[in-house]
Amino acid sequence: MIPIIPKSQMSEEDIKLQYITPAITSKWNIHKITMEMQITDGKINLKGNFVFREKPKRADYVLHLNTNNPIAIIEAKDNKHSISYGLQQAMTYAIMLDLPFAYSSNGDGFAEHDFLTGKERQFGLDGFPTEEELIARYKSESGLTSAQEQVLQQPYYSDQNTYSPRYYQRIAINRAVDAIARGQNRLLLVMATGTGKTYTAFQIVYRMLQSGMKQKILYLADRNILVDQSIQQDFAPLEKVTHKINVAKDDKTTITSHQVYFSLYQQLVGDDDQDHFSELFSPDFFDLIIVDECHRGSAKEESRWRRILDYFQSATQIGMTATPKETKYISNLTYFGDPIYTYSLKEGIEDGFLAPFKVINVMTDIGEGWRPRKGQLDINGIEIPDRVYTNSDYDYNIVIEDRIQQVAKEITRYLKSTDRMAKTIVFCATEDAAERMRQALINLNSDMVKEHPDYVVRITGSDVYGKSKLDYFISVSAKYPVIATTSKLLSTGADCKMTKLIVLDEMIGSMTEFKQIIGRGTRLREKDGKTHFVVMDFRNVARLFADPDWDGPIEIDPSFTPGGTKPQRGPGDDPVDPPVPPIDPKQKPIVGKDGCKVEIIRKTVSVYDVNGKLLRQESIVDYTKENIRGEYASLDNFIRQWTAEEKKEKIRELFLDRGIDLEAMKADQHMSDVDDFDFICHVAFDKKPLTRRERANNVKKRDFLSKYSGVACEVLEALLDKYMNTGIYDLEKTEILKLDPFLKLGKPSKIAGYFGGKAGYIKAVQELEKAIYEEEVV
Repeated sequence: MIPIIPKSQMSEEDIKLQYITPAITSKWNIHKITMEMQITDGKINLKGNFVFREKPKRADYVLHLNTNNPIAIIEAKDNKHSISYGLQQAMTYAIMLDLPFAYSSNGDGFAEHDFLTGKERQFGLDGFPTEEELIARYKSESGLTSAQEQVLQQPYYSDQNTYSPRYYQRIAINRAVDAIARGQNRLLLVMATGTGKTYTAFQIVYRMLQSGMKQKILYLADRNILVDQSIQQDFAPLEKVTHKINVAKDDKTTITSHQVYFSLYQQLVGDDDQDHFSELFSPDFFDLIIVDECHRGSAKEESRWRRILDYFQSATQIGMTATPKETKYISNLTYFGDPIYTYSLKEGIEDGFLAPFKVINVMTDIGEGWRPRKGQLDINGIEIPDRVYTNSDYDYNIVIEDRIQQVAKEITRYLKSTDRMAKTIVFCATEDAAERMRQALINLNSDMVKEHPDYVVRITGSDVYGKSKLDYFISVSAKYPVIATTSKLLSTGADCKMTKLIVLDEMIGSMTEFKQIIGRGTRLREKDGKTHFVVMDFRNVARLFADPDWDGPIEIDPSFTPGGTKPQRGPGDDPVDPPVPPIDPKQKPIVGKDGCKVEIIRKTVSVYDVNGKLLRQESIVDYTKENIRGEYASLDNFIRQWTAEEKKEKIRELFLDRGIDLEAMKADQHMSDVDDFDFICHVAFDKKPLTRRERANNVKKRDFLSKYSGVACEVLEALLDKYMNTGIYDLEKTEILKLDPFLKLGKPSKIAGYFGGKAGYIKAVQELEKAIYEEEVV
């Protein structure tokens, strides 16, 4: 008989199998036990060369009241540890999952922490509470009412096209329905952009309808795109009971037949300032109102939002936002109360549900100041007011044409070096600036625009054509438009899932707006190739990451006074429209390209942690050096891998994938005549570079070509000249034989015949490459 392994020598998995699992399954329905439940997806890290996921957090055991409601977590350890050794970890997960009970076990017994009483205890394996006992304790200790229990039993909506809620969505949904069941009439949910606020709202609505607790529901937003996205996507399962309000067409005698209503607040309170909602609905018609993106003004005393909410004051009202607004005159917290749940951007990134980012800060030589010459005229012959202009003036108070050109060039250079089909939003100072940027980007990307006219589109509030392309821009499946220039329209609400590049070329003084803009890139689409995004900053706006308010705690401004007089816009308010320039736009000076030459003087790559703390900041050259050394470790290792790589272009593509454009860097350092091989060796390993001409001449000095004769020698000589002019990558492509000067020698198959066939030709090219990279002749 095979001896049994002593408990002290068993692995954690054996302890679970032989002791902990039987102890639990003897007391609980097996269908209410989940083992190895994944809680998070695992944070995505951007470290030097690599983008990788950490391991997701998993719970050893989770016990459920029902499908919607987990009640306890159990953390297992091997028998080398004490019974309570895993309790702190279990408690951490329980707090994260909003559970009332946490347990740990080593196979000898269980340790329990009861969050409802604050007490702990230990007991033997056979003492684990039964399903009935634990549920009874939960009901008793939490003071669960019959109304709460009724809602608690309602399932989430589920079908093959609807995913199960993530842990934080489940908490938000459960807390909301629980608060409503307890009679709370003002609720605030704070959830970072990209974490599924609308999906959460849908599940709340579904459970309310199923329980019969709410029957008439109004979903309010301030933009058509928010309403349409909600109806077509998350709320699609309720299409039979859904209605989008149209004041001009709706008949008040039949409009009351629906259950879930969607509306723009502009529909309910028109431009004529009339309360159209009172013509259609009685004050007690709706029993639940959800206000999407409520940071955009729903708590302003004199706003149209507030008039609607005040009219339907008997309804339960839920505010949903990623960025609660707290200023002297606006307070979401004062109106809705403290958030019943908050899931922040940094939590989303830490859990791996949101995309991390890096920031490229680009500084021009006029960023800190430019002053016109005495009597200098703009392109219209008007004298430019004599003062020092800075980043806060460009495009607001003065237009510098060459600055626009340089910004557009930098954006284009980055896209060409990474992915020209990467969805890009360029935030500009004004709608006019967005149009100028559109034109500059079109001219710099004319090859793409020639094939696809909508490659670059301006999408702003007044641009009818641009707004008609918004759905295509935010679509995952539609390729075009690729680049959208905008002012404020895309700063909030628009669900831009595939945005990989956010360009900041406007001044931002509001943390609320800054968070909303950053939120345009935070959605993850790994299957579609999006694991992170890049912020390119031309106005030093990224300094806001260092602000204590960056994703920090929310505090009510003590100076807030409900019912105060309507304020003038302050620097901390959330501007919906472009800032009004102090200079008449018709008289705004426009400085031609010869009136002010602009240069990019510095670029830095910054990586921040989830708290907005700067982890690393380095120049593009330093960033490249770190990437090369991280990939190849030593010069010898790089040379070996370069030599062994049949297609050298793969190495170039490796760096392009990491945002490193070797060709652009060589141009910046006046080294365009240097081979990529030499440039890499020079940047990363301080090796003196040779030009391509020098390498080609060295091949000739070694008399390499004498090994071949006739047409074969002529072909290799032409290939060497091609290398000298354009680099190594063209040599590796057989398509080069279809170009001059090879055309005169015949078709590619005929040329290959001079080398004994295709294999012989490829071997000869490889030998030529080897000769190019041999040590230089003295």
